[in-house]
Amino acid sequence: MIRVVNLKKIYTTDEVETTALESINLEIKEGEFVAIMGPSGCGKSTLLNLLGLLDNPTEGEYHLLGTEVSRYSERKRANLRKGSIGFVFQSFNLIDELTVFENTELPLLYLGISSSKRRKRVEEVLEQMQIMARRNHFPQQLSGGQQQRVAVARAVVASPRLILADEPTGNLDSKHGDEVMQLLSSLNEAGTTIVMVTHSPAYAEYGQRTINLFDGHIVTENIREKFHL
Repeated sequence: MIRVVNLKKIYTTDEVETTALESINLEIKEGEFVAIMGPSGCGKSTLLNLLGLLDNPTEGEYHLLGTEVSRYSERKRANLRKGSIGFVFQSFNLIDELTVFENTELPLLYLGISSSKRRKRVEEVLEQMQIMARRNHFPQQLSGGQQQRVAVARAVVASPRLILADEPTGNLDSKHGDEVMQLLSSLNEAGTTIVMVTHSPAYAEYGQRTINLFDGHIVTENIREKFHL
């Protein structure tokens, strides 16, 4: 599903040039659950942004679903993101003025799905995430764990083949963090590919593989079990 070759990302200002990623080579198979770990500032979120087509690399190749996409324009990246990639963020990134239902519905609106189909799909996902009872609540009326459930619902409502999760448990206590990890694990078991940035070794254990970054380089990989296609 994902193949990157000699990927490099440099951020340049008037005064300084910072290399965030250097010579990253990586393959992720469809249906895999991969955790990315490393100290703050090592390039984890930069790598996730590149994989999610939120940014372009400075050098190197990025093949997604068999297509080389590293030099796509923002318009082409946005079109590919809409149908193929779901995002889960540490800070939830819900829209305060929209209800749980409306926040979850957003990706389907962008895809031009009809009203009746949107309603059916959103209700299915809210039931799956066990948040249907809060469908008419606003984000500020929810606990942190409930907000992250909504964020996961929004990420999966368009049935993306890939979910990118950036510290999805970072703002949650252990109970709600465990619940979110169980949700992600269930989605992975159903066939969704998941790439997750985390600081938690315990949560990294949910994946088949952990990639460790340091100073913009992959330094080690830990495979917990043989991955089957």
